[in-house]
Amino acid sequence: MLASGLLLVALFFCLSILVVLSVWRQRKLRGSLPPGPTPLPFIGNYLQLNTEQMYDSLMKIGEKFGPVFTVHLGSRPIVVLSGYEAVKEALVDQAEEFSGRGKQATFDWLFKEYGVIFSSGERSRQLRRFSITTLRDFGMGKRGIEERIQEEAGFLIEVLQGTKGAPIDPTFFLSRTVSNVISSIVFGDRFDYEDKQFLSLLNMMLGSFQFTATSMGQLYEMFSGVMKHLPGPQQQAFKELQGLKDFMTEKVRQNQATLDPNHPRNFIDSFLIKMQEEKKNPNTEFFMRNLIMTAINLFFAGTETVSTTLRYGFLLLMKHPEVEAKIHEEIDRVIGRNRSPKYEDKAKMPYVEAVIHEIQRFGDMIPMGVSRRVTKDTNFRNFFLPKGTEVYPLLGSVLKDHRFFACPEDFNPQHFLDEKGQFKKNDAFVPFSIGKRYCFGEGLARMELFLFLTTILQNFHFQSPLPKEAIDISPKMVGFATIPRSYTISFLPRG
Repeated sequence: MLASGLLLVALFFCLSILVVLSVWRQRKLRGSLPPGPTPLPFIGNYLQLNTEQMYDSLMKIGEKFGPVFTVHLGSRPIVVLSGYEAVKEALVDQAEEFSGRGKQATFDWLFKEYGVIFSSGERSRQLRRFSITTLRDFGMGKRGIEERIQEEAGFLIEVLQGTKGAPIDPTFFLSRTVSNVISSIVFGDRFDYEDKQFLSLLNMMLGSFQFTATSMGQLYEMFSGVMKHLPGPQQQAFKELQGLKDFMTEKVRQNQATLDPNHPRNFIDSFLIKMQEEKKNPNTEFFMRNLIMTAINLFFAGTETVSTTLRYGFLLLMKHPEVEAKIHEEIDRVIGRNRSPKYEDKAKMPYVEAVIHEIQRFGDMIPMGVSRRVTKDTNFRNFFLPKGTEVYPLLGSVLKDHRFFACPEDFNPQHFLDEKGQFKKNDAFVPFSIGKRYCFGEGLARMELFLFLTTILQNFHFQSPLPKEAIDISPKMVGFATIPRSYTISFLPRG
């Protein structure tokens, strides 16, 4: 009895010390960081945040505390930036200070600050510079990749014709097509649409991407230190990320075995050659772990964001058949039915370009942005952000900023058209982020969205099994990512 009593006293004493330290640390930080709701020890602002609607919760807190405020995800203090002005001031006007990469707990389980997307500092700079140069070498932004996209669009049209107008879930039809474009750069080849390993990889990417948008994904963001050891859906996400790593490791091994340093076939070969060139450099960032993680970054980002955007876009066009009809008219007038669309056609197709921009704005794929971290002690809007402070630039708050978009909650291509029907740019269009860490796949994504959308709509019109009034275009989930609702669609050949 005495021993158990002493144990309880010791446990209570340790817990009390931890609580005191937590409160002291939070008060010390709150003295310098922007204002925000008062956090509790360990759980932070969990009680003020709805994990099923995290983005909306942050926006409501912003209504009370202003465009720059602090929330605590568990014990993690996060400075949140809301609206165009605050996001631009940080990511563009103070680009260097806000160029570090913050935490994304689900993906950090695998990447651990390696690879081009989730790294910071010199590692990020070297990998980013190399990736941009190498992707250009393999045709990104040039005619070579345009022909690759056109070829892949042709394969997709054949498959969609084979459905004979039956209602289908377009998810994997689109992800297979989009993924094959980036696969041709990273691996030097495309996958057959029925390849079981390919379908398994797409499932892994979709599953882990969707987990980040779920309530449990947001809970994991707050309490990853504990939850990574517990059973739950996070363990399935880990299995999926591990599966991607195992696949990429094997792909790299195959490339190593057949490598010709004088004739790189793909991104992996180019990285392996760079590793050989720098093997005597003790500070090199070109080593195996960074290769595997960067290749996964490119493969994943080059698949999920564009395919999910297209999937959301088709749902929006079924809801708005008048928009689809105007797209058909512009395609017929500029391109006709007898040749494949070319990227240069975009300059003569303001309505299509406006629709694509509006799909991206409304779809808002990464609403909270990929988190940042300040690289040094930083003064921002009269607040002091110590080096290492994590920052959420809410891209969704920019894409729905009332000062830049007349009806931000509605799908309306007029947001990007002037009074003469010509395309007009908008500074608040930031789906690829802005500043030093903008998405360097932007050019490829823009080309894919235009060519895939115009090629599909050149050949088909869309039909939903539901009346348009019953089509729900609100997102299924909004967390790190925005996930559209599942639906079926019929691709009916145009007469």
